[in-house]
Amino acid sequence: MAAETQPLLVRDRGSGARSGATARQELCIDQAVVFIEDAIKYRSIYHRMDAGSLWLYRWYYSNLCQRVLGFTIFLILALAFVEFPSSFTRTADVRYRSQPWQPPCGLTETIEALCMLIFLVDLSVKGYLVGQAQLQENLWLLAYFVVLVVSVVDWIVSLSLACEESLRVRRSLRPFFLLQNSSMMKKTLKCIRWSLPEMASVGLLLTIHLCLFTIIGMLLFTIGEKDEAQNEERLTYFQNLPEALTSLLVLLTTSNNPDVMIPAYTQNRVSALFFILFTLIGSLFLMNLLTAIIYNQFRGYLMKSLQTSLFRRRLGARAAYEVLASTAGQTGATPEAVGVNPEDFLRVLQKTQLPKIFKEAIMQKVRSYEGRLMLADEFQKLFDEVDKGVIKEHPPKPQYQSPFLQSVQFIFSHRYFDYLGNVIALGNLLSICVFLVLDSDLLPGERDDFVLEIFDYVFILYYVLELLFKVFALGLRGYLSYCSNVFDGILTIVLLVLEISTLAVYRLPHSGWKPKQYGPLSLWDMTRLVNTLIVFRFLRIILNVKPMAIVTSTVLGLIQNLRAFGGILVVVYYVFAIIGINLFRGVIVPPNNSSLVPNNSSAPCGSFEQLGYWSNNFDDFAAALITLWNVMVVNNWQVLLDAYRRYSGPWSTVYFVLWWLVSSVIWVNLFLALLLENFLHRWDPQSHNQLLVGTRQTTYQMSVELMFRDILEEPKEEELMEKLHKHPHLQLCR
Repeated sequence: MAAETQPLLVRDRGSGARSGATARQELCIDQAVVFIEDAIKYRSIYHRMDAGSLWLYRWYYSNLCQRVLGFTIFLILALAFVEFPSSFTRTADVRYRSQPWQPPCGLTETIEALCMLIFLVDLSVKGYLVGQAQLQENLWLLAYFVVLVVSVVDWIVSLSLACEESLRVRRSLRPFFLLQNSSMMKKTLKCIRWSLPEMASVGLLLTIHLCLFTIIGMLLFTIGEKDEAQNEERLTYFQNLPEALTSLLVLLTTSNNPDVMIPAYTQNRVSALFFILFTLIGSLFLMNLLTAIIYNQFRGYLMKSLQTSLFRRRLGARAAYEVLASTAGQTGATPEAVGVNPEDFLRVLQKTQLPKIFKEAIMQKVRSYEGRLMLADEFQKLFDEVDKGVIKEHPPKPQYQSPFLQSVQFIFSHRYFDYLGNVIALGNLLSICVFLVLDSDLLPGERDDFVLEIFDYVFILYYVLELLFKVFALGLRGYLSYCSNVFDGILTIVLLVLEISTLAVYRLPHSGWKPKQYGPLSLWDMTRLVNTLIVFRFLRIILNVKPMAIVTSTVLGLIQNLRAFGGILVVVYYVFAIIGINLFRGVIVPPNNSSLVPNNSSAPCGSFEQLGYWSNNFDDFAAALITLWNVMVVNNWQVLLDAYRRYSGPWSTVYFVLWWLVSSVIWVNLFLALLLENFLHRWDPQSHNQLLVGTRQTTYQMSVELMFRDILEEPKEEELMEKLHKHPHLQLCR
């Protein structure tokens, strides 16, 4: 009996060994999938690698979870428009603003609680996946925990006070949720922090320059016994040290030039030299020097962050190679043969979340290695396909048997037919301009829209025929494969619907055509809407002019790569807007409600009251954003400085100067640095030629990483293996 059971036990052990080997192989496949996805997304590979953690990791980074998390971040940031003080009014002008709708206590707090619950789950998943050791060293996750704790405590305090608290700390902390969710924003923030010492050196020179000229100005424009003009200069701009400092600071942005100079210059033309020297040294030399330093330092530190991203790409790919090479050894390869079985890698690619065009390109290269193992260098080169520009091929044209139809198809698919359409669109635009000039002095009721409406009918009829001819020549799929055609077609259909609606409501046009208004839109409103869309349709000409197409592609590529910079700007705007609401809400009051507010007729020329800047206030979140924008542009920002100094006190100047430094000096210069890099790369002769070849047949996209890839240093194999051996959750066989 024992002899009979022995073979059975052996078979059971053998099947168990085979099932264990299969499970290990499947685990290696799943690990390789995650490593490749980490490499593509430039994510860290230092996370748990067991089967359950891999499933949780992929679920967390799935499109659904990331979209839910992104929507949650958007929702909690958008609460600032709804909660007290609400922005739900038609105007921000304190003279005409009605009492806004305020949400009942508990409504926004409930939404906020749901958002914080999702953030708590987000933090818990991240903390579990990286492990306790990594969690204790990750400052961003620790700060995430602190922000959540402070927000929950502040939320509880808010409910206990029936939403009547004067200060909500958690509102200023909300932008952190946006920051911590973007790796590129973290890198950008780190670059800014590293660049601060060099910025501070130029800032110190600017401060010295400002202080020296302030003292000199106070001495030059002192009050004399008979010098009335210098008295005016002193009393207006150099009355005291803070006033003089503020006047010259504003002059540094050229916002109050030449107003600050005129009183002294009227009396003595030599006085202009003081202001000219100040502007030359400060605005033209030191400010541009600051721009150059920020560009140079930011580009250098951006290179370091991008070098880190490249290292992550190579490290993730090498980790996938190592785990797949171990499976190749388990499946019968000789010990001397080290590499990745192409069939195993194809299985990995099938599971990997990767754009179809890149996946097909990699698979095509992998199939060329069939019959032998892929080496490490060959494996790394596969992922260069992901960095290549996206090439979009358009569907083939329909085939017609009739020679006549083939000739018609050739005509309407030729580029000269596009040129004709551009000429027609230009003629339509010029006709609109002519009528705008002729009718500029007439009221809508005095206009005769007969001729203009006839022109609109004729041009829109041509646009519809052009659309139909192109669909005939290219086919519907071929027509829709061009973004310019989609833009053109949508506008043409909307124009056709509007013209048919005009005919149905107001009948055929005739001389002296002035029908009564029917419905929400008058005839003049319909005409304005139609012609506005016609003006937008003229933008189609951009893609047919190659230099304009290059500039447009630069702008579009810049927008694509500006997400991190835009996110930083959103964070800064949000924080300063919340601080501004806490400091200045209710400070600007309508006329006749305060002794500080003079009547508009008696207000000094150029003052806040005389210019009617009543909408520039911090009474709600939307108004605060617009006010900060107006200050960032620095046009007439001295008016806002003076108004808030009078209404709230001289300390308000500190707030606006800090905002000017952060927005206009630092962020705008960082934006300029990225713009220059993008523009110079696009206008590089090699890149320029690549972009112009087959412009109508290809779509070219470029990421920040690809922009600088040619000057980045490839990591060495020893560095990669050293990092892999330090992975806390991965045991390599060699």
